[in-house]
Amino acid sequence: MGHGRGRKLLSGVGRSVAVWAASTATMLVLAAVLPDFRLESPGGDSATRIAVTAAAGAGVFGLLSSLVWPLLVRLLLLVPALVLGLLVFFLNGSLLLVALRLSPSGDAEAAPETAVVVAAAMSAVASATGAALAVRDDDAYRRRLYRLADRRRRRGDGHCGHITPGAVFVQLDGVGHDVLRAAVDKGLMPTVASWLAPRDGGAPTHRVTAWRTDWSSQTGASQLGILHGSNHDVPAFRWYEKETREVVVCNRPTSAAELQRRAIERTGDGGLLTVDGASRGNLFSGGADQLALVLSVSARRGRENRSRAGYFAYFSDPANAVRTAMSFAAEVAREIGQSTRARLKRQRPRVGRGGLYPFVRAFATVVERDVVVAAVIGDMLAGRGAVYADLVAYDEVAHHSGPHSRDAEKVLRRLDRSLALLAQVAEHAPRPYRIVVLSDHGQSPGETFRTRYGLSLGNLVRAGCGLHVPRKVDRTHSGAEARAAVRAALRRPVEEKAEHHRAARRRSEPIVLASGNLGLVSFPDVPHRMSKEEIDRRYPALLSTLANHPGIGFVLVRSEEHGGVVLGAFGAEIPVDRLTDETGPLTGFGPGAADAVRRTHSFPHAADIMVNSWYDPAEGEVLAFEEQIGSHGGLGGAQGRPFLLWPVELSAPAEAGTEVVGAEQVHQVFRRWLRECEGPQVPLPAAAEEDERAA
Repeated sequence: MGHGRGRKLLSGVGRSVAVWAASTATMLVLAAVLPDFRLESPGGDSATRIAVTAAAGAGVFGLLSSLVWPLLVRLLLLVPALVLGLLVFFLNGSLLLVALRLSPSGDAEAAPETAVVVAAAMSAVASATGAALAVRDDDAYRRRLYRLADRRRRRGDGHCGHITPGAVFVQLDGVGHDVLRAAVDKGLMPTVASWLAPRDGGAPTHRVTAWRTDWSSQTGASQLGILHGSNHDVPAFRWYEKETREVVVCNRPTSAAELQRRAIERTGDGGLLTVDGASRGNLFSGGADQLALVLSVSARRGRENRSRAGYFAYFSDPANAVRTAMSFAAEVAREIGQSTRARLKRQRPRVGRGGLYPFVRAFATVVERDVVVAAVIGDMLAGRGAVYADLVAYDEVAHHSGPHSRDAEKVLRRLDRSLALLAQVAEHAPRPYRIVVLSDHGQSPGETFRTRYGLSLGNLVRAGCGLHVPRKVDRTHSGAEARAAVRAALRRPVEEKAEHHRAARRRSEPIVLASGNLGLVSFPDVPHRMSKEEIDRRYPALLSTLANHPGIGFVLVRSEEHGGVVLGAFGAEIPVDRLTDETGPLTGFGPGAADAVRRTHSFPHAADIMVNSWYDPAEGEVLAFEEQIGSHGGLGGAQGRPFLLWPVELSAPAEAGTEVVGAEQVHQVFRRWLRECEGPQVPLPAAAEEDERAA
């Protein structure tokens, strides 16, 4: 034991010395290059004295970073995460200036702006050196993981001695089943490939299958159903509620909180993660006590909002903070370069990628990924029973670059590395883990409705109503889930201007909202859901204009005679109770389309008119009503076929020859898997608990 501890101590000291030496060398090089940074007195010093000054400065800077930085980050949890990212460089520069002042020689000095550059370079070199040494020394890396786990157990997390497996659910947002399979075949995701077909010829550790979403194929509906067991009355990503005269938007904090409340009220339990669970980067909490970047609680103020606590665990390490900030800047530059190249090559289809989009993309692909993965690692080392995390990087990039683009493929490579890291951490966790990977929906490619036909869905509706159509076409807002993470980070219930439909709009005019290739038309001056007969009396040309437009696949509307009807081209009109997948307007939209439409028709907040875009089964393309060339939210193509990747130790999600249909069924599968892990049990509804006590 004594020799082992001695080797560990020497190894740790050796790595610290190596990092210190690398920081010292970096400081010497920068002092020779940068005019406003010097390590000698104005009259000049010997090389030995300059080296001693650099070594002392590097040592003091490292000490201050270790002691002061965690305190600064804890104080700065009150600062929005995006602002914190920009402050990282300034804070590191300030620590360097303090370190130079405390240096024994007293000769070193730097201009403030130069100190920022020097501090960033030193932190990056120190991080790279430490990482390189850790990679070369597997035993050291393993010991570091054990130390982290031991430290958490000593803090009283109460997870010592678990022999039963825990479950980690990793959601790769927007990655369709076919995209995953293609990425594995192309070698883009070697970790997933090794799980499905090990290179050594051994038995696979995981299996994969597709599942089918509801009509509303988007994260709000899918994740609410998966985490809380019900996505009833979620007809789209955004919809208008007549009784409150409000637009509900799934990635708006206040809306997410209300949707979560409704789901809990309907099911009678808190969610999938109510016992020993953690929710990371999600729209909803799932009932978990441990939260980070969870939108439904981000609008809360004060101590009850624990969603931002995950930032401290990650940014308390100054090397992490600098590395993420530098990666953020590199990703912004990468997006600007890629979008410029696409514009110069005149690629089609293409959408605008300017404004704040490069920063939103960088947040999704760098900051959100780093914070969420670090939080999941912490959960595993703490031995928590159930963890659900959402990584939104692919979804954000695919919306604007296309689901099969090179840009999106590069993101898949990075996501696979995150999965590899989690698998490696699982080997050192205090309990075994079953790692389940899934997606909440896929994406269907295709140009936008506005690009193909020169007008938006909103203006087509106005034309059908006989209203004035403006010459300038307003762009629709993207429904990308990355904006949810940004809003959670900013702690701001950001409202989109186009979603304020109050006194400024005449209440007799229709409200038209887009959710991918699904459109919703509501008439705010009518308190109930209008029928086909009422709409025909008020706007005789509207429904035929929509149903016969070449960019529209089908239209759903309430009917006084039939309860509900689906309208298609050439006068097709099919009552919802006689809908089939093989004939009529839904032909080609795939199995289960009729059932999905019937279910949405039953929702209290289904729009007056539900519009699904055209779909080309041969090419798998749809026409998005938003500015997206990879979209989801309606019926048609890969958007409705996400995947489930599960360990072979768990039972199959569905019986042979059948498939999982709808997010609520995925929730039931996950509940079963948690029971099979003999881990945390999802609480029974209150009524069921009382029945058991009575028995």
